[in-house]
Amino acid sequence: MNFMIEQDIESVLEITGYTIEELADNLGVSRITVSNWVNNKNNISEKHMHEFYEYVFKKGIRLNKIKEQFYKEDMVKDNEVLLFHGAKTMIEGSLRLDCNKRINDFGNGFYCGESLEQSAMFVATHRNSSLYMLKFEPSDLRCREFNVNREWMLMIAYYRGRLDEYADTEIIKQLIKANDGIDYIIAPIADNRMFEIIDSFIDGEITDVQCQHCLSATNLGKQYVFVSQKALDNIVLLERCYLADSEKEFYLNTRQESFKMNMDKVKLARKQYRNQGEYIEEILQ
Repeated sequence: MNFMIEQDIESVLEITGYTIEELADNLGVSRITVSNWVNNKNNISEKHMHEFYEYVFKKGIRLNKIKEQFYKEDMVKDNEVLLFHGAKTMIEGSLRLDCNKRINDFGNGFYCGESLEQSAMFVATHRNSSLYMLKFEPSDLRCREFNVNREWMLMIAYYRGRLDEYADTEIIKQLIKANDGIDYIIAPIADNRMFEIIDSFIDGEITDVQCQHCLSATNLGKQYVFVSQKALDNIVLLERCYLADSEKEFYLNTRQESFKMNMDKVKLARKQYRNQGEYIEEILQ
């Protein structure tokens, strides 16, 4: 799936009121060049595509956010869900359950987020990354939903390979068995900071209650994890969106602004809920 550069240029012309010639002047190219891009007579180069989207974002036009709003408005009446998938480069071929090569929160699956900003942030440090908008129809599918609680913490730790010594305990067996026949999972997003907190819980440094309150402080939103082909068949790729460098930087800076406050709350949660709850050995003994 290619970027919708033609439609995006037309959108910018509509928003700014510019003529093609005025937009071309701002981009430092000829009117014919922009006209050819719009009419799909000439493929836009990577350099010019980068310059176009940089220009648009720096001008204060948030194309991706506008698209998000339109898609959501169109889906309200049909009980569909708008999701986002950040890709380091692009999705090649059809969607697959094994397209994520890293160790994931719930094993093999196709991972999406409910937030444009969070999905873009996770790939913002990659030079050729892009953002996909997808439509999901949840009808006739089996879902398992997690909140920030002990069950979710244990599941993340298990799939991340941190509970191998407890794999034969009845609690872990029951948690994993509950995933049998599930088509998709909705759960809080875990990032590196969350893993560090969960590690502290698994290493016996904090209780489950301390861990839960620390994790709640990170507030990353929720992810959808599609674990069956039936669930993948209910997803439609809507659009591949370009992430300009300025836009990536914007999302990273926004996240950084809330990082210190969240980490301060984590420190206080460790103190405030000390000795409340159970340690990992007590839970899985």
